Amino acid sequence: MSEAYIIDAVRTPVGRRGGALAGVHPADLGARVITALLDRTDVDPIDVDDVIFGCVDTIGPQAGDIARTAWLVAGFPEQVPGVTVDRQCGSSQQAVHFAAQAVMSGTADLVLAGGVQNMSQIPIAAAMTAAEPYGFADPFSTSEGWKHRYGDEEISQFRAADLIALRWDLSREEMERFALTSHERAVAAIDSGRFDREIVPMGEVRQDEGPRRDTSPEKMAKLEPLRPGGRITAALASQISDGASAVLVASERAVQEYGLIPRARVHHLSARGSDPVYMLTAPIRATRHALERTGMELRDIDLFEVNEAFASVVLAWAKEIGADLDRVNVNGGGIALGHPIGATGTKLMTTLLHELERTGGRFGLQTMCEGGGQANVTIIERLG
Repeated sequence: MSEAYIIDAVRTPVGRRGGALAGVHPADLGARVITALLDRTDVDPIDVDDVIFGCVDTIGPQAGDIARTAWLVAGFPEQVPGVTVDRQCGSSQQAVHFAAQAVMSGTADLVLAGGVQNMSQIPIAAAMTAAEPYGFADPFSTSEGWKHRYGDEEISQFRAADLIALRWDLSREEMERFALTSHERAVAAIDSGRFDREIVPMGEVRQDEGPRRDTSPEKMAKLEPLRPGGRITAALASQISDGASAVLVASERAVQEYGLIPRARVHHLSARGSDPVYMLTAPIRATRHALERTGMELRDIDLFEVNEAFASVVLAWAKEIGADLDRVNVNGGGIALGHPIGATGTKLMTTLLHELERTGGRFGLQTMCEGGGQANVTIIERLG
């Protein structure tokens, strides 16, 4: 079986809701990272076998197979196909998995995997809202099979985040300390230029817009819970964001034929499911599975990227796995930097790769909670 190598990885700055990227067409966001990736690697676009992009709520400007549209908008050959995947928040991480699996199987040599999301234009869950005239606003309520299995419980990421906080006994104060650390780490990363190499500017926009330099425990404490009686507030949730990201995955044959220099190797990839009512706990099971499958231990992993959908998700994961938070999201996470849902998977992978190189680490593990109670895990090994 062929190895799957990561040749390069890039991302746009992450725009805040209603911010500098709000008016940019999603296809133009996607085209920007595609163009930058091929420019940086000096790959001839005609040699790309496929373009796989993650995107959620594929309606309006995100409809019609945004992977294909972004490639064409970039001005690249019509012969190269594209496909869009939806594994909710892990969509672009899954895009990398599909790309790596194609390369490992020998059915492709060069695959561009990434994701794009403009949440300012297409609000989260907009696809469900758009279906309201047809009676499908709630994707679960009309399924007799679902009601038989799970009853009529509320299925909501916000409820799930609160359920997790209760089950793992996470106080609001503990979660607020974690959220504050996310902002502090993100600001430090921006100020020290850690993201400069991985970000491709969008016009005049060169930095992530999300981190709040003036946030404080006092400000967080004043916020009302997102649900009556709950512990989760807006300060403990990922930010609604706009952005795109992409990774170039290559086979051994492509590396040799095109003179490419791999920066990392895909060491492991898998996905696992868990309780869809709790929804956001699958990273626990998925991480355990990945470590068991590879024979690795926590001490073998130098850095972790665990998507900060909510503070409770990462803290519960760390409690169960026993991970040292000093090695988790060391440059901040979605609470500070934002979560452009379809693009976050390859955004996190881009940051993980660059941080491994900066620190000299060898292995990095990335996992994300996803709608439906799912999670992807990717372990990459830095080369060179």
